[in-house]
Amino acid sequence: MYISKQQAPAREGITVQAPGRINIIGEHTDYNDGFVLPAAIDKKTTVMIRRNGTSSTANLTDSKQQKSFSFDLRNFAPHEKGWHNYVMGVVHELQVLGAEIGGFDAGFRGDVPIGSGMSSSAALECSFAVALNELFQLGFDKWQLIKASQMAEHHFVGIKCGIMDQFASVMGRHDQVMLLDCRSLEFQYFPFEPGDYQLLLLNSNVSHSLASSEYNTRRSECEEGVAILKKEIPEITNLRDVGLGQLLACRAKLPEPVFRRCHHVVAENLRVLDAAKSLLDNNFKKLGELMYQSHFSLQNDYEVSCPELDFLVTQTLEKAYIPGSRMMGGGFGGCTINIVEKQRVGEFVEQVSKSYRNQFGIDLTPIKVAIEDGAKILQ
Repeated sequence: MYISKQQAPAREGITVQAPGRINIIGEHTDYNDGFVLPAAIDKKTTVMIRRNGTSSTANLTDSKQQKSFSFDLRNFAPHEKGWHNYVMGVVHELQVLGAEIGGFDAGFRGDVPIGSGMSSSAALECSFAVALNELFQLGFDKWQLIKASQMAEHHFVGIKCGIMDQFASVMGRHDQVMLLDCRSLEFQYFPFEPGDYQLLLLNSNVSHSLASSEYNTRRSECEEGVAILKKEIPEITNLRDVGLGQLLACRAKLPEPVFRRCHHVVAENLRVLDAAKSLLDNNFKKLGELMYQSHFSLQNDYEVSCPELDFLVTQTLEKAYIPGSRMMGGGFGGCTINIVEKQRVGEFVEQVSKSYRNQFGIDLTPIKVAIEDGAKILQ
């Protein structure tokens, strides 16, 4: 637990930070009860929060954009689209768990790029969940805060995300990635020792409007696939339970798009487990091969990539100093994640930036990331 009512006196104000995340491999597997391999990163959201002496007024300020929003803790509902829904969603889910939350003022700022696939939303949700838990001595454990943050996105934002993003934001550990079983919620830390390599994100700076609607569509297609497969394989409850051979044997029973969605998920789970083994062996060549396989599966089977992301991945293919690259996140924009020899990062960024600008008329943003700890109370 972070804190309980018996462990510490009430505090008037605190500062909390929670990071965004990367995902080495394992995309769109989390909401299918599969495996993922995420890590917290050195891009964070910081919340400064204090009691304001009222019983039911919450005042929120986005310090970076200088935007404010207030709501009544006794009577609120999802508002028009915006960051405030993530915060209200967290408050609502904590209240559902029985939390008594009094009036508070909170300001936040962050450097997790929005729409980049680094989960700025989870960083915001988890920073507020930890902050409210501490400020009002609610006594919830980390898993309760993770799940409350996930459900906030389901109920107040309308995105039926899996648990990976919030898990990584809270449970992250310096220089380690986490193999998470999204069904049992068992997890294991694996060392990430890049040595001569740098983790480099290339933000495409595009966010296609398909992202939100197609996310929920893909989830529905996977559920349709499970319903059909269950008639042939009664013992399954999710795609997690389906072997690749079983899926191929049932191909004629599935509509073509649904088969391809299922094929991605089933194969991706195998790639995640292989990637964890490659980290134990410090085998970045093998890890990179798995990343490329993941990208082309997301492009062709799951169909959540876009021309900009495909172009960026293609730019790495003939470069021996880049063992792996793939799109990262929900898709239709955001970042690619790349493993690049440190000595060649500058050269690569210069070349790919020029090629990308010539192709699309857009400036990409290179972002070096390091793997850091999860959510923490600063003061």
